[in-house]
Amino acid sequence: MARLFRTVIMGPPGSGKGTIARRSAQSFGLQHLSSGLFLRQGVAAGTEDGALVRSYVERSMLVPDHIMTRLMLPRLEQMSGHSWMLDGFPRTISQAKALNDICQLDLVISLNIPYETLRERLSDRWIHPGSGRVYNLGFNPPQVQGQDDVSGEPLVQHADDRAEALVARLRHYKDVAKPVIDLYKPPPNPEQQEQPKQEKQQQEEEEEEEEQGQVQEQVQEEDQEEEEGGGRWQNPSGRG
Repeated sequence: MARLFRTVIMGPPGSGKGTIARRSAQSFGLQHLSSGLFLRQGVAAGTEDGALVRSYVERSMLVPDHIMTRLMLPRLEQMSGHSWMLDGFPRTISQAKALNDICQLDLVISLNIPYETLRERLSDRWIHPGSGRVYNLGFNPPQVQGQDDVSGEPLVQHADDRAEALVARLRHYKDVAKPVIDLYKPPPNPEQQEQPKQEKQQQEEEEEEEEQGQVQEQVQEEDQEEEEGGGRWQNPSGRG
């Protein structure tokens, strides 16, 4: 690739962003960077931040922004001479702004997956905790049921992958992802901005003309009623 290219892929739980990122990076000659891998490496290194990450992961809690950025940004700065595709970061507007401070993204991909598809994928998803390898009983099952293909260690299913927790997870994702997606949206074309204004002005003018027409019709009807009423008032008396 002639010039550096940096892209981020976003998506709700179960959207397959990790698999898509890995395959896309391989197809286009990019480095695949995974926030999950960086977090596991931080935990394995036994650093202070790694210990904090472990404490949050063990409680099935999201790692706070300030810890995520302290772990992620130095690793990304080390990749300054490479093209890459990143999944799992940024998740929040704070993380996105921190990322913008050190590099300019060329592309942001946001996956939009139907709820039923997510539910089916997550209910069949099993994970190897040590490596983060993900299996799906429907389309990517392990060679031996319940065991990791590489290590043979047992697979686990996260409690928040179950159907009863999915709605809350998706609602949380939408709440935190929307500001990030809005941040990365390209600025609107001035002509595109002007067009709605013109349409709104035209609509307001048409509504005003319609209202004026209705008022005029009402006045004409009242005038006609007064004329007719006046005739009925004079005629019965027989006086000129």
